[in-house]
Amino acid sequence: MPSCTEFSDLFQHPVLDEGLSAGADADERRQATMMVRKARNICETCPLLKSCLYDAVVKHDVAGFVAQTTQRQRGEIRRRLGITVVPEDLDTLAGVMSPNRQVDHDEVLRLRRANPDESLETLAHRLGCSLSTVKRHLRRARTDAAGPQPEPTRRPRLDEVVAATQDVLAGSRRPRTAAPAERRVASTAA
Repeated sequence: MPSCTEFSDLFQHPVLDEGLSAGADADERRQATMMVRKARNICETCPLLKSCLYDAVVKHDVAGFVAQTTQRQRGEIRRRLGITVVPEDLDTLAGVMSPNRQVDHDEVLRLRRANPDESLETLAHRLGCSLSTVKRHLRRARTDAAGPQPEPTRRPRLDEVVAATQDVLAGSRRPRTAAPAERRVASTAA
């Protein structure tokens, strides 16, 4: 069993998932650095690291700290590889299975615009829903804003994903190779 499942609180911690706020003090930054270091060390020893990385970059738009990367870093890796992962539409499923009221999409967006410095967890609390529901609505808004996507083409190879990840984690500002033509990868249900 991967070690990340034993440390789910660490890998799904809001600091690793959303990053620090702009006004974070030195202690918060130190704590975040220690958390990232611990999570990366756990990932480093995992035999599933490369397959986990590939799935998180190419197949699924996941949240949290996954395969030594943050959600923002995975977005940068995708940009360098020229791919887009289409988020799964969980709104319908959540509505069918949830005994709670539906969360209004426009209300989530309005609250986010009105409170840009609040954590997503705080917004979820205000709305009386889960953190994942808020994230799902914000992802949907980003996807809607992006407009129509190009048709699917080939997926990048594992070595391409690993190379792009190394560049992003090293802080490189230029891709290793010229970015391939835009690729869209439809997410698949597990």
